[in-house]
Amino acid sequence: MKPVITWVVLADGNSARFFQHEGPGKGLIPIPELDRSTKPLKAGDIMADKPGRSFSSSGHGRSALEPSTDPVEKIEADFAKNLADLLAEKLQATAYQRLVIIAAPNSLGNIRKFLSAQVAETIIAELPKNLINTPVNDLPGHLETVLAV
Repeated sequence: MKPVITWVVLADGNSARFFQHEGPGKGLIPIPELDRSTKPLKAGDIMADKPGRSFSSSGHGRSALEPSTDPVEKIEADFAKNLADLLAEKLQATAYQRLVIIAAPNSLGNIRKFLSAQVAETIIAELPKNLINTPVNDLPGHLETVLAV
């Protein structure tokens, strides 16, 4: 009988780490080929140009235009969408049957927005924590209420 494969995904706004769990006592197996990372940028790094200027609606003054979206939030949303797309692709390939997502609270919200219904059905737990830099040996302590690692 094949084991039920559970993936544990750690994420924040610009990084994701993947682990596989095959049953109680089997531990977490890193899947480094799936890990994703983008360089964390600040709004000033992205928006190098000065903002555009506009005439004031009243009077003779001019003022700077604010960007319609926060560029950092946009990059983090794009990262979350790419992560959700990867999870959907791997579910279609039957790489896993169950999913645990551990992500920084804002990132978790972004990821949820982009998950397909099929991927959402596989989720057995979500933890709103940023554990992206946690050593592998310390992860079981954070998962004890969710998985028998």
